[in-house]
Amino acid sequence: MERLGSLTNDPFGKPPCRGCSSYLTEPYIKCAECGPSSVLLCLQCFTRGFEYKKHQSDHKYEIMTSDFPVLEPGWTAQEEMALLEAVMDCGFGNWHDVAYQMRTKTKEECESHYMKNFINNPLFSSTLLGLRKTKDSHFADGAIPFRSSDDPPRPTFDSMLSRDMAGYMPARADFMEEFDNYAEWDLKDIDFVDDDSDILRALKLAVVDIYHSRLKERQRRKKWVNCIICDRRKLSVLERCYPKEVQELYDIMRRFARVVGPVEHDKFIESHALEFELRREIRRLQEYRKAGIKSFCSAKVYERVKRMREDERRKRTMLCDVLQYIQDGKACQQWLSKQAAIDAGVTPAVTTITVSATGRRSAPPLNLTGLPGTEKLNEREKELCQVVRLVPGAYLEYKQALLSECKRQGGLRLAQARALIKIDVNKTRKIYDFLIKEGSITKA
Repeated sequence: MERLGSLTNDPFGKPPCRGCSSYLTEPYIKCAECGPSSVLLCLQCFTRGFEYKKHQSDHKYEIMTSDFPVLEPGWTAQEEMALLEAVMDCGFGNWHDVAYQMRTKTKEECESHYMKNFINNPLFSSTLLGLRKTKDSHFADGAIPFRSSDDPPRPTFDSMLSRDMAGYMPARADFMEEFDNYAEWDLKDIDFVDDDSDILRALKLAVVDIYHSRLKERQRRKKWVNCIICDRRKLSVLERCYPKEVQELYDIMRRFARVVGPVEHDKFIESHALEFELRREIRRLQEYRKAGIKSFCSAKVYERVKRMREDERRKRTMLCDVLQYIQDGKACQQWLSKQAAIDAGVTPAVTTITVSATGRRSAPPLNLTGLPGTEKLNEREKELCQVVRLVPGAYLEYKQALLSECKRQGGLRLAQARALIKIDVNKTRKIYDFLIKEGSITKA
């Protein structure tokens, strides 16, 4: 007969008694001859001579108990485990709660025993030092640089982005309902016991393998969706590098990006962009051939003459517009200013003369001379402020608000811009369309 100790006295951590199916409490009996699955018996079943299949009452046995000293007299193995669990639960240094959880030792005894045997013990110190050296050998000596993560998109309620992200929690990078959400139901009734046949055990392992494959598919889909949502702004910037026709193809083919790898998908889009450029170049060369041009030197002259012809056509168009309102002196003055700008080689400010349904002409362009913030605007922004009759300071403030909201949501709709900027809806539309055309913001 041999006297051994178990690691813990938790009855729920051991199999039940083979005889009465009750939870085992120390001391209990373990058959030394039955294996590989051991037969465990409580003292009552052992004294009755309980036999089960190949197990006989005259087999050699072991008394399983932890009521013996390990590190020093007066501390049993069971108390050593209880001390480590109490320190783990209550925290190092909280000896009052550690002693209260142990019930059998005072806080002074717990502190002195722990410091002596687990902190200042030379055997444990050398072991921990060896582990620390092993860990340090796998890592660099320098500190790990801090990298702040991007703020996840938090779309406003009832926006286009919120409908696209329905059921997704950006801050947690998780979904309210997972893909294949009931995959765990197939495992809830599976239990591996020692009496399982080889076929039944293989069947249970096959079910577990199927569950693992479903988890991998769930993780793959989640990783893909997280990548699409978090990199939406970067993808939008990449899309603007292509012509409009390629951007439409990019938007259509985005849903198929998960079928192939990222490199193959980028090659596919780049090949179509190259095809579009080649087709445009072929059309340009066909235009040259149709015009009788046979050299690139003649093509340069043709392009220069073509631009001059377009400028003349634009002059005639503006003259027709002004002749419709010949009685308006401001309209004539506006046309003369544009004509002077064209003759000087400067791009004229494109301002149209409109008449409302009531017969009233629109207000003249705003004079930005001397207004604060004008120096911060480019020529196109100055033209917009003149047409919309908006002071540069207010325009810069509205622009910053729209840019911040678009960056936060990954896109912006006209309705959201109108809710954000409390000005005339027509002015908001012109500002919104201008920023979309300039590429400063993207549509949601």
